[in-house]
Amino acid sequence: MSMPQTWLERAPPAPKQGMRRRDFIALAAGIMLARPLAALAQRGDRVRRIAVLMSSAEDDPEGRTRASAFLQGLRDLGWSGHNLRIEWRWAGGDVGRIRAYAGELAELGLELVVANGAANLSAVRQAIRSIPIVFVVVNDPVGQGFIPSLAHPGGNITGFTFVEYSMFGKSLELLRRVAPAAKRIAFLFSPDTSAYYERFLPAFETEARGQLVDVAPARVRNEADIDAATRELAAKPAGAMIVPPDTYTLANRGLIVEAAARHRIPAIHAYRQSVKEGGLMSYGPETADIFRRSASYVDRILKGANPAELPAQAPTKFEFAVNLKSAAALGLSVPPTLLALADEVIE
Repeated sequence: MSMPQTWLERAPPAPKQGMRRRDFIALAAGIMLARPLAALAQRGDRVRRIAVLMSSAEDDPEGRTRASAFLQGLRDLGWSGHNLRIEWRWAGGDVGRIRAYAGELAELGLELVVANGAANLSAVRQAIRSIPIVFVVVNDPVGQGFIPSLAHPGGNITGFTFVEYSMFGKSLELLRRVAPAAKRIAFLFSPDTSAYYERFLPAFETEARGQLVDVAPARVRNEADIDAATRELAAKPAGAMIVPPDTYTLANRGLIVEAAARHRIPAIHAYRQSVKEGGLMSYGPETADIFRRSASYVDRILKGANPAELPAQAPTKFEFAVNLKSAAALGLSVPPTLLALADEVIE
């Protein structure tokens, strides 16, 4: 288990190749703390202490992007290494590590915890009941029982949601515009970290049948499950895959992207990073924007706001990305009208 990490030790993006870590930390410190001294002196308060439990691994580019956006949001509100210490924990989608970190954070005397993802929130909620918790990128927090309502979360938990289930209808539509022959759609997720999809799937399956498409769950817990699911899908024609947001599939997206390419399965993912790493396409809320916005609730709570009175916030920005090289490898063409809608086209 890692030692506690502070604002500067774990928050900046990973150092570039060839740069010594010591030099990189010095550079990051200069960038992060380049604020007028007078402005810092105006705060003059004690150093506050919070924790961030991330769902990804520490070296994951998606996780670094999220962390950087969160820190930028804090800096914009006047927080820096002078007045705020952050304990970072990177769970990497590992259920055992998530529980261990949640228990560890409960013993640190923190003022607030930011929990990224439903699995992290569930563990933190069980371990910590007396301090505010701000969740970030969590699906259906009401349906999962984390808060009683979005408008009035009550208790010590509030935060920023991720997908609405209606998004998957849009994902299916986009997938079939690129792969019009797709009729058998696997919905790939881990029941250990995203069991809530079990409740959603029956309605989605019914909706898909109205479009003459069969949607079925593909439950995965390890690399063998991922390979078996994609291999089974490829055994018959017209197979395709939706990879929804999930702590496990985010941490193991490389395996999923590689398996889909190996078995020639068109897939739509929830995160743009998957497309940058070779996935066919992605559609979903912009995670960096959500993390940047979440800093505002950390700021307000540290200044005395009651989390029970801060409504849970929904995403405001969505992004669509396409990888033309991956499409060509699958023998697919992307309609120009669809390319015109893309926020990023990778060639």
